[in-house]
Amino acid sequence: MSRKGVGLAAFDRSRLTSAHFASHGTSLRNTNAQALETQLAVFRSLLQQFAQTHAKDIRSNPSFRAQFARMCAAIGVDPLASSSSSSGSGSGGGGSIWAQLLGRSVNDFYFELAVRVVEVCGATRGENGGLIGVRELRDRLMKGRMEGAPEITEDDVLRAVATLKPLGSSYSVIKVGNKPYIRSVPKELNTDQSSVLEAAQVLGYVSVSMLMINLRWARARAQTAVEDLLGEGMLWVDKQASEWEYWSPGFIIIDSSDEAGTGTGAGG
Repeated sequence: MSRKGVGLAAFDRSRLTSAHFASHGTSLRNTNAQALETQLAVFRSLLQQFAQTHAKDIRSNPSFRAQFARMCAAIGVDPLASSSSSSGSGSGGGGSIWAQLLGRSVNDFYFELAVRVVEVCGATRGENGGLIGVRELRDRLMKGRMEGAPEITEDDVLRAVATLKPLGSSYSVIKVGNKPYIRSVPKELNTDQSSVLEAAQVLGYVSVSMLMINLRWARARAQTAVEDLLGEGMLWVDKQASEWEYWSPGFIIIDSSDEAGTGTGAGG
């Protein structure tokens, strides 16, 4: 009987100890969360002071503007996103951090740039299939800017494209090799993909160099078209050739059926 009493007492002490550790862990987590919130608030205050002190440089100097944006990104702050839902203070009226810290000018700069990005992508879609290099897009934007307008960098272009996310998947940044491109077409079958499939239906297969020569496409455009179709299962790749060949599955199936029929006839 005495052993049983000792065992129950030890069990109760163990349960109390576990509850104590759980309570202590919760307290530590709450303390750490509060400390982190305090640090972020301090950093935001310093960021605001920095922005107000160097507002002119951020507006006019593209490299300085990019550095400021990276400072924001380092703490997970999207300077173009509305902060109405992420900040309980409500001091900014729900505008983006650009607008709150620097006024509307920088904020509007990116949204106006996004409109121009859409215009250029639409105007050049017939010649590039909706795939344009970030550098080429930036050069076209620079040529069309008004005298005295701020300089545009590739970083500015990428941030402007990010503001188009509400439009869905139509505008996105992709990489072909190490070079960034803006794709401005939806994921449905586009004109380039249709051209590739038409060629594959006639010849049975296509290659990147074949598309470059016959359709006069840039390598990036041809590579993107076949890789998109490959990812959707509309083409199959043969890696045994000196240059990869992208075959139409329907052509392979038909060809195999013909060979099987010939073999059967010969055997009869």
